[in-house]
Amino acid sequence: MNLAAIRAIYLFEMARTFRTIWQSLVAPVLSTSLYFVVFGTAIGSRIEEVEGVSYGAFIVPGLIMLTVLQQSVANASFGIYFPKFIGTIYELLSAPVTVIEIVIGYVGAAATKALMIGLIILGTATFFVDLRIAHPVWMLAFLVMTCFSFSMLGFIIGIWAKNFEQLQLVPLLVITPLVFLGGSFYSISMLPPVWQTVTMFNPVVYLVSGFRWAFFGMADVPVAASLAAITLFAALCLAGIWVIFRTGWRLRT
Repeated sequence: MNLAAIRAIYLFEMARTFRTIWQSLVAPVLSTSLYFVVFGTAIGSRIEEVEGVSYGAFIVPGLIMLTVLQQSVANASFGIYFPKFIGTIYELLSAPVTVIEIVIGYVGAAATKALMIGLIILGTATFFVDLRIAHPVWMLAFLVMTCFSFSMLGFIIGIWAKNFEQLQLVPLLVITPLVFLGGSFYSISMLPPVWQTVTMFNPVVYLVSGFRWAFFGMADVPVAASLAAITLFAALCLAGIWVIFRTGWRLRT
């Protein structure tokens, strides 16, 4: 394992975050604070509690998950797309660095950024609501697994994208709608039976449900199903990355 190569890629990507601190860290926190103000005031005044939890606290896991998913995909996709765009990806591919080392460097940096933002938002939430975490270890485990799995998805998107428009296509038109429709701001049990069944086909439901269980001990789906879903998703993304480097898809042209 070439630890020097991993460290070089990781530190380079992390340095880019601190060069754009307002865009990378401050902007997501401000937007999340606006969510608290809007949802807490407009909807919270009409829905006081959801299954015994105040609505303001109930939406905290959903808000964290929304931001973490967006940031994981965005950071990882841009991190690998930019070397493709300027042509330095060929220097990386010709260097004595293995695929796993490249993935660890880029995905690790993107996951670290998303994890930092998630924890900052969690700290910000305590200024708006009285928040207690029932299972802090599981909360951190779900957060870390989500950051890494969706960073791998972002890595794949960055290789797939041919231009900056495609780079934003999946996060805006796929990830964000799935999160909003995945029980981030409501409980699945509040939906009619038909829509409850339809919602179960949304993979984000399992992430949000497991993450919310870590906070409040309540879940829309079994916790084991949430763990299985995130593990399967990570395995599929890892397999996809292996196929990309094995075949050279979108890398050799």
